[in-house]
Amino acid sequence: MSASPEAIEAEILARTEAAGPRASISPSEVAAGLDAENWRPLLGPVRKAAARLAATGRIEILRKGKPVPPEEMRGVIRLRWASATE
Repeated sequence: MSASPEAIEAEILARTEAAGPRASISPSEVAAGLDAENWRPLLGPVRKAAARLAATGRIEILRKGKPVPPEEMRGVIRLRWASATE
């Protein structure tokens, strides 16, 4: 399955909003939600979509539990609805 950028962004927004303002999700949850059997190839596109959404302020990218700007996204990350407060 090849998910469109819009479908990936919609899945990220739906899952982060459903998780609530203080919880976070992993990019692999988003990828698996789009294609349960072949989700690994979707991880790169999910990370790119997360960077776009974070750049517009709709979600936060977390690294080691702290928000990071999209350009500093490296390694293991989690995603959180942007309305959360530290």
